[in-house]
Amino acid sequence: MFDFSGQVALITGSSRGIGLAAARALGQQGAEVVLNGRDAAQLDAAAASLRDEGIAAHVACFDIAEVDKAIEAVERVRDKLGKIDVFFANAGIQHREPLLSFPLHDFERVVFTNLTAQWALARHIAAAMVAQEYGRIVFTGSITAILGRKDITAYTAAKAAMHGLVRQWSAEFADSGVTVNAIAPGYIKTELTKKLWDDQSFNTWLQGRTPQERWGDPEDIASAVVFLAARESRFVTGQILAVDGGLSSTM
Repeated sequence: MFDFSGQVALITGSSRGIGLAAARALGQQGAEVVLNGRDAAQLDAAAASLRDEGIAAHVACFDIAEVDKAIEAVERVRDKLGKIDVFFANAGIQHREPLLSFPLHDFERVVFTNLTAQWALARHIAAAMVAQEYGRIVFTGSITAILGRKDITAYTAAKAAMHGLVRQWSAEFADSGVTVNAIAPGYIKTELTKKLWDDQSFNTWLQGRTPQERWGDPEDIASAVVFLAARESRFVTGQILAVDGGLSSTM
């Protein structure tokens, strides 16, 4: 099971953290992976590390928020590799500030990057998947779209809308051979959450609040990506899979 031989997987936001862990996991199962990020040097280093492990890795350096350029980059990937079978839409940004002082321009920037740009790029990729009658699209949602938390109003709004998008897209593509799902990570140790895991009081709260009493690792998300991206998950679509150590299931 879960053999990705002959498949091409594009993972946005994959020069580090969850995206890189997912690329490694897919590559270990035989996929040819395409890493994406905005920092070319960091991206090349990440791809080299995967190649050292025997994984076929390529790079596509673009900012998902620059939609036209991102679509052009995806077309270059398709021209080079022939197709995209798996798209893990993982890139995202965060801005933390109390609601009453949250600037409108930061709200719009976070929502555009985490929702609108994701919608545009994934729709473009989905069109080719429908034409080839096969594809797996996995979005990175968030546990904060299920359980609210202060200071991240734009991020929560974008991820909640993305969860709705997943359900609606699954209906659109139900008979096409394309499945659409999302993973809602709990608190995972990545650069995006560094401010939190540097905060001892937050760490104490999180360990007490999470049944498994720990932060998640990027590899915890990667294994879920492999499942949702596999051929064998063909009857799973429109789902939001919480990977959170039990945080959203307990009081």
